[in-house]
Parts: sequence; C-alpha cells; structure tokens
Amino acid sequence: MKVHRPLADACVALLEAVLDRGRVLDREVATAFRTNRRWGKRDRHFIAESVWEVVRWRRAFAFLAESGRVEALLAAAWQRHGFEIPEWWPEQGIDAAARIELLEAQPRAVRQSVPDWLDACAGGELGDRWERMLAGLNHKAPVFLRVNRLRASRDEVLAWLDDEGVAAEAVEDVPDGIRLEDTLPRRLAQDSRIEIQDGGSQRVAPWLEVEPGMRVIDTCAGAGGKTLHLAALMEGRGEIIAMDVSRRKLDELWRRAKRAGLRNLKVERWDGGSPTKWRGWADRVLIDAPCSGLGTLRRQPDLKWRLDEAGLAKVKRTQRRLLDHHPELLRDGGKFVYATCSILPSENHGQVAALLERDPRWRLEAELSVDPSTTDFDGFYMARLARR
Repeated sequence: MKVHRPLADACVALLEAVLDRGRVLDREVATAFRTNRRWGKRDRHFIAESVWEVVRWRRAFAFLAESGRVEALLAAAWQRHGFEIPEWWPEQGIDAAARIELLEAQPRAVRQSVPDWLDACAGGELGDRWERMLAGLNHKAPVFLRVNRLRASRDEVLAWLDDEGVAAEAVEDVPDGIRLEDTLPRRLAQDSRIEIQDGGSQRVAPWLEVEPGMRVIDTCAGAGGKTLHLAALMEGRGEIIAMDVSRRKLDELWRRAKRAGLRNLKVERWDGGSPTKWRGWADRVLIDAPCSGLGTLRRQPDLKWRLDEAGLAKVKRTQRRLLDHHPELLRDGGKFVYATCSILPSENHGQVAALLERDPRWRLEAELSVDPSTTDFDGFYMARLARR
C-alpha cells in the first residue's frame, strides 16, 4: 500500500497524543474516525494498524530506528510491513536485517517493548510465565462477540453473520461467545443481538452462579459488559444494581441496556465510600475491581506506557478497600466474585489470600485464571467466595 501524506500526518498526530500526552489510544482513534468521515475502510485500516503497531512495539522500534521520534517509529513499522517509505517522509527507515539481529541480543524489556520497571515487577511475580504471557500479549487481539440470549441464540446469530458475509465461529467453553476472523462492520455493531466482549471477560459473569429472580449488585460496573451478561443469564428476571464512580460510563451502560432490551436494571453512581444503602440486600455481588489492566495489553498496548509503580500501588490499595467493604452488601448465604483483568498474582490470588487471613468469615469456593499465553483471550482472574 502506498503511504499517503494526510494519513501519515494523522498517524503522527495520534501517536503524539498517546505517547507524549498520555491519551487513551482507542478513544483517540475513535474520535479521529468520527471526525474524518471521508476516510474509507482502507484508510482507517492503515491508520489503526500503523498506530497500534507503533504503540505496541514502541521500545523495540526505537532501538531499531535509533530514535524515539514518532516519524522514525512509523517508518520502522511501515518497513516491517513492506511499505515503501515516501521520499517526503523525514525518516527513511533502517537497515532492518542488521538491526534486528542486534535487537535479539537486547534485554527482554527492549525486545518485547515494555518499561524496565514493569518487566522487573511482572518477571519477579510470574517467573518464566511472564516471558510466555508477554509474547502472547504482543499479538493483535481477535474480535469476540457475546450473544444476547434475551434476543437470539448463538446459532441464530452465527446464521445472521454468515448471511451478512462475516466469517465467524463459536467459541469452545464460552457458551455465548463468537470469534470473528476480521473486524465487525460498523453497520452491524449496534445490533441488539450482540455485544463486543472479549472471551475471557465472558467467563466472569457465569462464575457468579446467578439465577433468575436473584438480587445482584455489580459494584464496579463501568460501561456494563458484565452487567448486561448477568442480566441475560438471569433471563431478565430479578434485580440488578449497577454501580460505578463514573457517570459517563453509567450513561453508556444505560444506553446499552435499553438497546439490549433489559428491564431489571438500575444504575447508581457510587461516591467511593462504603455503600451502606444496600448492606445485606444482595444474593450475589460482583467486584470487578480496578486493576493494572495488564491482561488486556493485546487490545490496549498504551496501558503499559501510562501505568507506573505508583499507579499500580494505588489500584492495589483500592482492591483491598473494596474487598473489605463490598462483601457486606450480601445477605446471609450470599456469594461474591472478585475479578480483575490483571495477570499479576499480587492483584489476584494475593488479594484474596490477604482477605481470608484478616477476615475469617469468608471461604474461597473456587478461583480461575485465564492465561493470555494459552488462549486468544485477555488475561483474567476470578475468585468466588462465600461466608463460612
């Protein structure tokens, strides 16, 4: 593909926003696409692939190009994909063969393109598993859909996608999951029969063991992917309270809930304190806790450049606080699930083990880790606990 100047300039602007000013990658790209409606499918694909590739391999490309300038990083990315670098571009690429041989001799943090502190932290916690996970997380993320069983069955959705010319297949061991071979056309993305949701994320809601008619609280609901899944598993019966500190995310959740046809959902902004209003009310509580997000680096590679040691320590303190207070929302006999999209044991089993040590009222029923090195899914952890 020929590199066109307006598209190349758009890549530079996006990378400067993400790498220099700490903006969120997918939001910046989505805004650019909405603003530039004239860009066709090929244009959008070129921009997205270029920008995600540079953000994912920022450090390795900087070594190869011997420069951290975004123009040099883009040239390295384009050269890797066989594009001819235009004469007008300020960086003309690299002697790839020689530099790649040198790259293989560099430390893992450079080869796999992560900050030194993160490599040391994750390597210390995960040992040899970190090398495998990091390699998996540096691959492009596939697109997964969750079927809204209130609207259709998985077989019906697969037939619909086939009629629309979208190649898709059912996901083994994920009852409502569908994997796409390519991206989902925009004209189909708002259909009420589907939600875009990673396969690993789809493992969390069933772990809560909800039943129709139950009272359920999703304490950190965000934009509601797992909330909507819980509602579908409850067959639209019972009550769900979705809480979050972000009004913007709750507004998006409410919009998605209306599209999905939900009637048993209430959204409530949480002020960050102890939610005593609902103490003893719920049969089930989901604590989908704020976390490092390291399990999602396939689709959010910019996270590794925004996260730092202080930020990681802060989310761990938040996780402990949530575990100390939110289980109190359960009635006698209720259960809760603690979940993260992190791969770090200190955010996962370590937090649960610490809770059990300081509060003997709880017992661990089961836990599960979703490994991004052995699946196409994001990395997830979930633990189900009940009162003794």
